Amino acid sequence: MKNKIKNILLLLFASISLTSCAVIEGIFKAGFGIGIFVTIAIIVLIIYIISKFSKK
Repeated sequence: MKNKIKNILLLLFASISLTSCAVIEGIFKAGFGIGIFVTIAIIVLIIYIISKFSKK
């Protein structure tokens, strides 16, 4: 019983301390970083493929 109350209080505290705007902001920051990484990886891959074809 104490464990359930403890979990409920922890969940309540987390929901009060983290507003929905802060959560959404964190999601978009992570998405932005991943988007930049994927874009750079694709550009590097394209340059690598072009360099392989141009050597022949």
